[in-house]
Amino acid sequence: MPNSNAKLHSNHRGGREASRRELVSRSLQSAQHCLESQDFGTAYAHYLLVLNLAPELKTTVKETFQFTLFKWAEELDSLARIQDLFNCYEQALELYPNDEVICNSMGEHLFRMGFRDEAAGYFHKAVKLNPDFADAKENFYRVANWLVERWHFIMLNDAKRNLTYLRAIEKAVHSGSKSVLDIGTGTGILSMFAKKAGASFVYACELSKTMYELARDVVAANNMEREIKLLHLKSLDIEIPKHIPERVSLVVTETVDAGLFGEGIVESLIHAWEHLLLQPK
Repeated sequence: MPNSNAKLHSNHRGGREASRRELVSRSLQSAQHCLESQDFGTAYAHYLLVLNLAPELKTTVKETFQFTLFKWAEELDSLARIQDLFNCYEQALELYPNDEVICNSMGEHLFRMGFRDEAAGYFHKAVKLNPDFADAKENFYRVANWLVERWHFIMLNDAKRNLTYLRAIEKAVHSGSKSVLDIGTGTGILSMFAKKAGASFVYACELSKTMYELARDVVAANNMEREIKLLHLKSLDIEIPKHIPERVSLVVTETVDAGLFGEGIVESLIHAWEHLLLQPK
């Protein structure tokens, strides 16, 4: 009896496997027919089915799947079916999470729709995945020019200003401020000043995805990625101990812009004083 049951289970599994292979084969054929007739939406649906049923075929059908995705996305874009377009890219990235071509294409759609910060994130990921991907690099630099405010470059080249900040931070750290929070870190320059001055713990927050990624690269290039904790957060959203373990003894910031007249620097500094900064005894 046990042998008989094992044989039945084996036959059942074999039957399911045969059915799976048959469905995959038919779906691949249907996808090809749809491509030939330029029915990209149906072809895309068939490829999704194939890849979910037979993930071992990911490498084999990758280029054809990309072509189908991009053609279907163009149609969705022209029909203003924006949510459907994003859903398709999310599905594609679930199947190919480290595909630089799909990341770059997603970024291009986001950029054209005006979501420049989000687009920069996808371009940056594509470049990280493949540093030799020329299209992604060009796209990332192009969107960065939109997002990185020109005054960043002016400030970074202002030696007198930088020296003044460095001396002020050194004075505070040497006077006992060993934990530092940099609000709106930008390129991360003030955080690096604090670490070089001897601060034991340095935290930096940046709301802009592009500037956050840029700060990560700059900090890593200076071998400080393990010494400075970067947070992609608005300072008002920082919680203790969720994001930083305890109140800090020094807050530094350069967020002097239009935010002064809205929910910007004033609210950030009040929040930092009340919730994130050690109170004087």
